[in-house]
Order: sequence, then structure tokens, then C-alpha cells
Amino acid sequence: MTVGLRELIESWRKIIMLASKPDREELMLSIKIIFLGFTIVGVISFIIKYIASILKFSS
Repeated sequence: MTVGLRELIESWRKIIMLASKPDREELMLSIKIIFLGFTIVGVISFIIKYIASILKFSS
């Protein structure tokens, strides 16, 4: 099941033609979701590190 270079370029062109630039509201929503994800990962990392430090000092 190989795809020739011409078909690959044609499919990419179709995708690019369908893609649109997000409006300001959609962009802000994406930024908020990404920031929330970073915050959640950071909090989980901090909790794990804090628990590990407590366990290290208690033994």
C-alpha cells in the first residue's frame, strides 16, 4: 500500500486548503487549555516530589 509522491502532495494540499486560521476566541481557549494542562502537570510533579522528600527524611 504505497502512496506516490504526487498523491501525497495532493492530499497535503487539500488539508492545507481546508485549514483555517483560528479566530481570537478559539486561540484564547486553546491557550487557556494548554496553560491549565501545564499547571496540572506541575502540581502533580510538585506533590510527588514533596511526598518523596518527606519519605526520604522520615527513614
